[in-house]
Amino acid sequence: MAGVEGRVVVVTGAGGGLGRQHALLLASQGAKVAVNDVGDADAGPSGSMAEQVAGEIHDAGGGALANHDDVATSQGGRALIEQTLSRWGRVDGVVNNAGILRDVTLHKMTDEQWDAVLKVHAYGTFHVTRAAWPHLRAQQFGRVVVTSSTSGLYGNVGQANYATAKMGVLGLMAALAREGARHQITANAIVPLATTRMTAPLFDDETAERLDPAYVSPAVVHLVSEDCTDSGMAILAAGGSYRRVALFESPGASFEHVPTPAEVAARWDSITDLTGAAPGIAPL
Repeated sequence: MAGVEGRVVVVTGAGGGLGRQHALLLASQGAKVAVNDVGDADAGPSGSMAEQVAGEIHDAGGGALANHDDVATSQGGRALIEQTLSRWGRVDGVVNNAGILRDVTLHKMTDEQWDAVLKVHAYGTFHVTRAAWPHLRAQQFGRVVVTSSTSGLYGNVGQANYATAKMGVLGLMAALAREGARHQITANAIVPLATTRMTAPLFDDETAERLDPAYVSPAVVHLVSEDCTDSGMAILAAGGSYRRVALFESPGASFEHVPTPAEVAARWDSITDLTGAAPGIAPL
């Protein structure tokens, strides 16, 4: 077995945009895909977005199931994994892609707008991954992909909630990479820049066309595959460009005594100068 052939992969938010592209490409490479999306679930099986994508996979000769559980809840995360296990008896990979936007500047942001975004992006990633984790450990194999954003890395006006969630999942990924290492479980992040239902209003026509979400999915499929054993990495994918994003530390300044604020200020240029910076290494 190579790549994702025969593997069972869960993709959240897979009814459209990036998630749909991930699901279709995974299936085309031989994976069985649990297509999760709450969109249009009340319209019935023939009208739900998850059912439509699962139907596309079936029509192409692949294996898929449709799931409408809300991953923002613990119950929804468990139900998604349980349905996957009931159908195929195993789960090999989780692609945490589900997301929403509630854009508003901080001084206007409500508790509800903050909570809604954190619950889908950060809590959703936690709920689904936690539900799958014991099974990945038991079989001594697993692939976890979280979805971050340039807003999380660099910030964006009106997206304090979204940026917080997207940086938060990078921290979760880094922790899971360490916890999973002894069990042959990798954890990585995709940082997509693509035109989707959420982002389309932000781009002009030329940019929107260039940022086809199909460009992102090949990197996701590689991260889920047996061929990729890297862990703890964040990969930015945008319009055919793929780059690793990492934390770096400056050479900085050192004191042999507890410095005064004035002494820190006097060496501030050295502390903040990134000339000669090197990848950061966790102190523990």
